Amino acid sequence: MKKSNILMTTAAALLLFSTTPTFAEGKGKKEPKVLTAEEQVKLEEIEARVLEIRDMELSNLEKAEKAEIKAELKSLEKEARALRGTGLYISTGALIIIIILLIILL
Repeated sequence: MKKSNILMTTAAALLLFSTTPTFAEGKGKKEPKVLTAEEQVKLEEIEARVLEIRDMELSNLEKAEKAEIKAELKSLEKEARALRGTGLYISTGALIIIIILLIILL
């Protein structure tokens, strides 16, 4: 009897979350993270370095130098992303699986 209740609850949860409406107007309303003065200065330094690299003549560089610049750009991107703060996104499928596991385990 208990197993049938769990299955019914799981089925209800799947039905509930699979028909959740999405609205296009709500996606662009995320407020930007407020940066401290130090973080703002660091982002400006990163932006200046990226612009400097962009203006460089890369065709004259050797393969190893190009690889170093590429690695530097990747590290700058990671650092800027960490300063800006990106959110955690969970897909609908993952959310359904998490809910099912919570229902089963509790």
